[in-house]
Amino acid sequence: MNTVGDKFPQFKVQACNGLTNDDLTTYSNESFDGKWKVFFFYPKDFTFVCPTEIVEFSKNAEEFEDRDAIVVGGSADNEFCHMAWRNSHEDLRDLKIPLIAAPKLAHDLGILDPEESVCLRATFIVDPNDVIQYAAVNNLSVGRNVKEIIRILDAIQSDELCPCNWNKGDATLNV
Repeated sequence: MNTVGDKFPQFKVQACNGLTNDDLTTYSNESFDGKWKVFFFYPKDFTFVCPTEIVEFSKNAEEFEDRDAIVVGGSADNEFCHMAWRNSHEDLRDLKIPLIAAPKLAHDLGILDPEESVCLRATFIVDPNDVIQYAAVNNLSVGRNVKEIIRILDAIQSDELCPCNWNKGDATLNV
């Protein structure tokens, strides 16, 4: 699995940004030039833990935007599957974040489960230079804490030594 300090792989993916074919688009590394990126991958559409995470990331999209970060969700499912799921799941209809179809990107990141061929529940924070600054994987059955990812992004962006349980505005360590 790619990790901290690795360059995020080059990619070109299809994405679902809404409920119709007009809401399908293509993204690549260049789509997010100069921005922080938070990529979160989930096992597959039409499941139970995944929508809880997707909705929470969407609810916090403005928190990420305030930090000059773009949030992108994705799985190995295709963009049409993402769109069908969004149309059939009330909580997913008004998402503020794209869902990318990313089987090759997941493979390149090393986050495809070898038994199930689904994305592991992986999260990457990528800096504006496309260098991974944070990488984590949860068990397939365990959802992430989005507020913790925001806290980690704040700590990384502070460019300071941040002690355990540090939150934005807290004192950093002086060495």
